[in-house]
Amino acid sequence: MNERYTTEGRRHAVLTEGFLTDVHGKTAHGVIRYRPEQVAVVIDSQHAGKRVRDVVPSLESDAPIVASVREALRYAPRSLLVGCATDGGAIPPKLRLPILESIDAGLDIISGLHEVLADDSEIASRAASKGVALVDVRIPPAKIPLFSGAAYGERRPIVLSVGSDCAVGKMTATLEIERAGRAAGGKPEFIATGQTGILITGKGIAVDRVICDFVTGAAEQLVLSADADSDVLLVEGQGSIFHPAYAPVTFGLLYGSAPDALLLCHRPGLKHVIGFEQRIPDLRTLVDMHERLLHFVKPARTIAVVLDTSELTQDAAHDAIEQAERETGLPADDPVRNTGAKLWRCVEGLLSHR
Repeated sequence: MNERYTTEGRRHAVLTEGFLTDVHGKTAHGVIRYRPEQVAVVIDSQHAGKRVRDVVPSLESDAPIVASVREALRYAPRSLLVGCATDGGAIPPKLRLPILESIDAGLDIISGLHEVLADDSEIASRAASKGVALVDVRIPPAKIPLFSGAAYGERRPIVLSVGSDCAVGKMTATLEIERAGRAAGGKPEFIATGQTGILITGKGIAVDRVICDFVTGAAEQLVLSADADSDVLLVEGQGSIFHPAYAPVTFGLLYGSAPDALLLCHRPGLKHVIGFEQRIPDLRTLVDMHERLLHFVKPARTIAVVLDTSELTQDAAHDAIEQAERETGLPADDPVRNTGAKLWRCVEGLLSHR
């Protein structure tokens, strides 16, 4: 059977098998970083015998890594989480056997891939015979309305993260700023628009799975359904306006979430769109392009630059942050390296203008 995802009572064996240190392992990274209490063990034969922090130090996780489902069962997981986000969202062949083995062991299977578990005859029939749940978090709600413009009436500040490319830290930036805001006594709310965000928060819509005409409507519904006591809405961005494959979902969020402000996310040193030849403009041009796109729809200004400096030394990261500030005239920081406090102050400033 297939069911909606909830974070309640989850204890995962996270399946990465070869993707733990890869950019496609971002689903595993997000859950390990922000839901560590749910991670019982990681399955990846390339790094078996180590802890997660030994392989990806920035995740600061002591979760053990094992080579097989059989070994993972010693840690009493209740579900298997497919921890990769592949190009096109297909189930990688090397993950099929561990998925089937997990079903045989009685584990629920949770996936954020485009390829739907319940539509795979082998996986679905095996799950039915064992009585385990198949949870495809990327499947959107059945009925999503067209964009109505109701989001324009939202009184709380809406902040959208945008990026120079995919996988430059838009989700992480938004979550770190939410964390910093709550630590400072604010009530920001992270609005999940992708599979990893949904796995972390237990709610949201994976907008890249929504029929094109309804993406703006999905984004609007996420804004309108935010918790009543939230004072700032932090919308997770997707893709990039310059990405040949994923720009449509980016535009859907830009228009549908009706942002008042933007956070520009970038990885220093990234010169071309990953996998393509398109050159990424400089930060100042990126700021101007996003603001010009929204000028005749609902104007929004960029309030800060968020950098992923995970591949840089401390000194190089400091220099990159200073360079971003000189180039754009905006505050800049890496919220993972330095906490999100500085960036939260940029967001908090929006409240005083309400």
